[in-house]
Amino acid sequence: MTWLWRIFFSSLWLLPAVAATVSGTVELVDSRDPAVRRTKNFSSVVVWLDPPAGEAPLKSGPRRVEMVQRGKHFLPHVLAIQVGTTVDFPNFDPIFHNAFSNFSGQLFDVGLYAPGTSRSERFKREGVVRVFCNIHPTMSAVIVVLRTPYFAVSNRSGAFTIADVPPGEYRLRVFHERASEEKLQTLERAVTVETSDLKLPVLTISETGYLPAPHKNKYGKEYPAVIDDRMVYPGARK
Repeated sequence: MTWLWRIFFSSLWLLPAVAATVSGTVELVDSRDPAVRRTKNFSSVVVWLDPPAGEAPLKSGPRRVEMVQRGKHFLPHVLAIQVGTTVDFPNFDPIFHNAFSNFSGQLFDVGLYAPGTSRSERFKREGVVRVFCNIHPTMSAVIVVLRTPYFAVSNRSGAFTIADVPPGEYRLRVFHERASEEKLQTLERAVTVETSDLKLPVLTISETGYLPAPHKNKYGKEYPAVIDDRMVYPGARK
């Protein structure tokens, strides 16, 4: 029995300390986006806490998530994942799709696939991956691949919550697709997490100077001037 007690008490030292919840809100200013200007939609901002360099996180995030294709959109438009996560791209549209990324982040191409089927990709390194469809130029999304599991994506009101953060020193970082790298770097700061929950000050993100970046198809060529989906979308004009 003695050795059992020793194993039990020794294992207690391996358990993480009481974790805290880190929460806050983001605010977008100087935006030309209609959804931001009319309805104060502050969603899709990624906020995360990086542990010190070389320090391994005490938990892992989900290892398989979805980014669906529906109504010729990627949903969610912005997805945050931990390195090593597999993303499924199910096609819920009545047409073919071809998700790919050919610049920044991880290059990938899941190929052309039919309605009602799915393809997947495992993301192996940290970075921002900009996702497109090789058929539909208006389809785009962003996958933010992080080494840390302590992250959240803001909702429409700008609120975010990062749960189960162990006490320690972290670097707060932010990503917003319509903000420059220089502006985002000004939001970085050291954060000390203790055993009680932590409420962060409002993070104000300016979209000044944002210009949408044009993209080409996976072959580096321009998309056709007209995309004809008339034969597959119900109600389309003949």
